[in-house]
Amino acid sequence: MKNKFLILIFVSFILTGCVGVGTKGLFGTGVSVALDPRTVGTQIDDSIMQKNLAANILIKDKKYLLSVKSKVLDGRIFLTGKVDSPEEKLLLTKLAWEIKGARSVRNDIKIKEEFNFKTSAKDILITSQLRTAIILNKNIKATNYQIDTYKKKIYVYGIALTAEEKDLVISEAKEILDVEDVIASIILVEDLRIQRE
Repeated sequence: MKNKFLILIFVSFILTGCVGVGTKGLFGTGVSVALDPRTVGTQIDDSIMQKNLAANILIKDKKYLLSVKSKVLDGRIFLTGKVDSPEEKLLLTKLAWEIKGARSVRNDIKIKEEFNFKTSAKDILITSQLRTAIILNKNIKATNYQIDTYKKKIYVYGIALTAEEKDLVISEAKEILDVEDVIASIILVEDLRIQRE
């Protein structure tokens, strides 16, 4: 128990050292405070939830530190990464639901398979192409989106200011060469729990 407590304190110390400024946002959330449509209070709540989830996952098993990523937007938790078994995927889903304030959990964690350099390189290329496309599109606030690609499937998470912006992001993703599927978890500003005044 003492070791778990020390690990939790260590993780909290490390994570608070990652607090960003400028384009990383007030608490390193990856979305600029100036452009993020969430209130500062909601951003802080999301940041606390994300840190609590990261600490709980790390306490469960250190191997998840590099293999699993989490993102919290307006109390909604998104999980991506790779694990060894379906049981681990279910365990991580359960951990996410146990976080105080969780409104929903989207688990896009994949079961590990043999590494394929060609597939991984293609996924990286797809991600960078989409990131470039939404940055160049003046009608999209690119800083409000996170993109992951796994086996030619694009996972887009973020907050859209309008339904048209959401459709534009999905359209840009579908236009990327060799993309097999686009899984969008994009929340509209009007659907946020608390909107910025």
